[in-house]
This record gives sequence, C-alpha cells and structure tokens, in this order.
Amino acid sequence: MVAVRFYAAARAAAGRGDDTVAAATLDELIATLGSAHGDRMTAVLAASSYLVDGLVWHDRGAPLPAGATVDVLPPFAGG
Repeated sequence: MVAVRFYAAARAAAGRGDDTVAAATLDELIATLGSAHGDRMTAVLAASSYLVDGLVWHDRGAPLPAGATVDVLPPFAGG
C-alpha cells in the first residue's frame, strides 16, 4: 500500500487531500488514481510531478518502496 498526498488541482480533482492505494510502480499508481477519480484527475496526473518519500521520482516504472508516501504536485500558478 502507498500513501498518496494530493496538492492544489490534484486535491480538487480527488475531492480530498490524501488516499491509500495498492500500487507497485508510479505508472500503476497513476492509472489507479485516474480510474478512481475520473478524467479531470487523469489530466492533472499527466501534468504533475511526483515525490516519493520526499525525493523527486522520474522513473515511473521503477518499483515503489514498501509503505512509500507519494506526493502529487501539479503545476502551480503564480510567481
């Protein structure tokens, strides 16, 4: 299980600030969240950056650590 924290547009799309999801990779997590929360979330996830246990995670096919916390960071507006 992976703990997921949503910020900004991801939080709005999910309708909550966090979730717990069974996923082995970031690709799997993104697919599961998109299926669970719909097209708006899928669009937000496509533009988002991800932190896994506080570290930027670029390899979406790499295994997630057991019990990881994933932060979903959509692009932020402003200066």
